[in-house]
Amino acid sequence: MSKFDKTTVIQKMAQTRMVPVFYHADAEIAKQVVQACYKGGVRAFEFTNRGDFAHEVFADVMKYVRSECPELALGVGSIVDAPTASLYIQMGADFVVGPLLNAEVAKVCNRRCVPYTPGCGTVSEVGQAQEIGCDLVKVFPGDVLGPKFVKGIMAPMPWTKLMVTGGVEPTAENLQAWRKAGVFCVGMGSKLFPKDRIAAQDWEYISQQCKDSISLLTT
Repeated sequence: MSKFDKTTVIQKMAQTRMVPVFYHADAEIAKQVVQACYKGGVRAFEFTNRGDFAHEVFADVMKYVRSECPELALGVGSIVDAPTASLYIQMGADFVVGPLLNAEVAKVCNRRCVPYTPGCGTVSEVGQAQEIGCDLVKVFPGDVLGPKFVKGIMAPMPWTKLMVTGGVEPTAENLQAWRKAGVFCVGMGSKLFPKDRIAAQDWEYISQQCKDSISLLTT
C-alpha cells in the first residue's frame, strides 16, 4: 500500500514545485536516477508506465526507495485505465498520473485515498476532474497549451492546483514563465534527463539540475 497519504503527497510536491518524470527498462539505472534526484532535493518522483514489464521495474525501484529514499513519494505515470492503476497501487504507488481524464481511475484511487492527477487540456476537463475528487490536475501537453492557458484558468478558478507536464525545461526562462502563470508544480522529463548524461551515468549532473530547478521554482 501507499506509504504517504494524499495530503502528505501534495505537500511534498508543494515543497519542491517539481516532479521528475522518468522511465527506464533497467531497474538499476532507474534506481540511480531516483537517488540522484533525491540527493538534489526531490521529494516526489513519477515513474512512467511506458515499457514492457514496466510494473516489474517499478516494484524493484519501489523496494529500493522505501529503503534508501525514505522521504520520497514514488508515483506512477502514463496511466490510462483503472486496472493498471490498481496494479500499481497494489505495489505501493503513492500517487497516480495520467495523460487523460478517466473517471474509473479516479474511483480506484479515491477508494484507496491515493492522489490521482489526470491530464486535461480544457477548462471543462479541469472542472470535471475536480468534481470527481482530483486535488491536483495536470495540464498536458504543456508546450502546446502554454503558460497563458494556465493563467487563463487561474483567473476564474483560483482554487485550482495545476501541474504542467510536456516540454517543461530546466531553464530560468521556462520555469519562471510557468511559475508566474500560477502553476502549483511542474513535471519534467526528457529535458531533465538528457540521454547522453544517462548513458554516461553522470548522476551528479542530474542532482545539480534538480537543485537548480527547485531553486528557480521556490525562491
